[in-house]
Amino acid sequence: MAKDLQQFLTLLEKRGQLRRITAPVSPDLEIAEIANRLLLGGGPALLFENVQGATMPLAINVLGTVERVCWAMGMEHPAELETLGEKLALLYQPRPPKQFSQAIDLGKALFDVVKAKPVRDLLPPCQQVVLKDDAVDLNQIPLLRVYPGDADKVITLGLMITKDPETHIPNIGVYRLQLQSKHTATVQWLSVRGCSRHLRKAAEMGKPLEVAIAIGVHPLVILAAATPLPIDLSEWLFAGLYAGKGLTLAKCKTVDLEVPAAAELVLEGTITPGETAVDGPAGDHIGYYGGVNEAAPLLRFHCMTHRKNPIYMTTFSGRPPKEDAMMAIALNRIYNPILRQQVPEIQDFFLPMEGLSYKAAVLSIEKSYPGQAKRAALAFWSALPQFSYTKFVIVVDQTINIRDPRQVMWAVTSKVDPVRDVFILPDNPFDRLDFATEKPGLGSRMGIDATTKVYPETDRPWSEELTPDPDTANLVDRRWAEYGLGDLNLGDVDPNLFGYDLRK
Repeated sequence: MAKDLQQFLTLLEKRGQLRRITAPVSPDLEIAEIANRLLLGGGPALLFENVQGATMPLAINVLGTVERVCWAMGMEHPAELETLGEKLALLYQPRPPKQFSQAIDLGKALFDVVKAKPVRDLLPPCQQVVLKDDAVDLNQIPLLRVYPGDADKVITLGLMITKDPETHIPNIGVYRLQLQSKHTATVQWLSVRGCSRHLRKAAEMGKPLEVAIAIGVHPLVILAAATPLPIDLSEWLFAGLYAGKGLTLAKCKTVDLEVPAAAELVLEGTITPGETAVDGPAGDHIGYYGGVNEAAPLLRFHCMTHRKNPIYMTTFSGRPPKEDAMMAIALNRIYNPILRQQVPEIQDFFLPMEGLSYKAAVLSIEKSYPGQAKRAALAFWSALPQFSYTKFVIVVDQTINIRDPRQVMWAVTSKVDPVRDVFILPDNPFDRLDFATEKPGLGSRMGIDATTKVYPETDRPWSEELTPDPDTANLVDRRWAEYGLGDLNLGDVDPNLFGYDLRK
């Protein structure tokens, strides 16, 4: 596994998944337009080596396909991510083992936690160059303005590190920062996030909150920061669990925080409670411009450290496909074992990219009693914090391939009577960025039972599904080449042949 961003980019280039752009390009709209076209087509990562007005190159679309996300995790296929999820499930809600084999599995998981403990680097690459006070200039970084209605340039893939003022436990999150001046930026976050709680505590104690922004970290660390944490494990420990060894950290120069030692760039500063500025509008993951925040927390940076030849790694949000959607698909696989431990009747679940990676979920269950689909949907909404914002849940039988939208649509249309099988829960806490709700921060949820109905859900006998004769199917398999059809690969289906239009 690559140890830092630059090694990972080298891996992508060796595998034909990185293009270097030497032509001069503007960070104002142009780079985002180029990258978006590559994202829509599942194209390679891009390294812009000649960004106008900047002193460093820019990497984007690094995690633009699920395949590249898997490579970042040291794996080759999304299904492998479930093995990691099984390990995390043991730590999420530890239970006394009932069998010797379970005790061994738990012991291995705990040993992995020990191996994942972070270590300190006294001469970190991220501090090869140190700039302080007036020398700090965010304009030297190739920050992007993505959409024409955006208020200003943004930082999108920086890890924000803060520390609880009372317990001193760190929190790591990924938030959008908007440029305000050469050494200030505003942050857009939800009030429930860890960094926001830290700021409220700092305000109560009457002191500023120290902040560090680590940019250009190994993608694996970003994925760890996006994972729902079990018990009191830190994001640094999770990153070590993902990597199979402890993450190397460095102590910041001017604040009492630690950052990944291999980061390309680190910004150090403070947020003074009550000091705010206007943030937004900015293009958001919903596919619309987010609203203006008249009182967004203001970050003041007084130190910037970086490698001798840093690479600025960034991305942007918007209507899928985008890089955050690819990361969500990978995390979906990791969540699977955790969810099954919480709700055993759920066999599998999928968060389609087109549903903004969390607004719609498809669950499969092994149905054994009436009303089970509704129970599974209600349990899903409460299983993990991020599922509370899922607007639609479709529950199907385990025979349905939940990652094939044609099969899911068939189940909905052939097994659902809307009056009986659709239920709505009104007035739930909701994502304020969802403009479809009548009131900001308050919305409804819909569950759809698309399973085969059993008594007393229906009094009608349910007909048998059409399936091929297994003996004849085996016969055709054996004789396929004899028919002269051996050159046809029917596994790779072009959806455009069936009336879809995915070329736009």
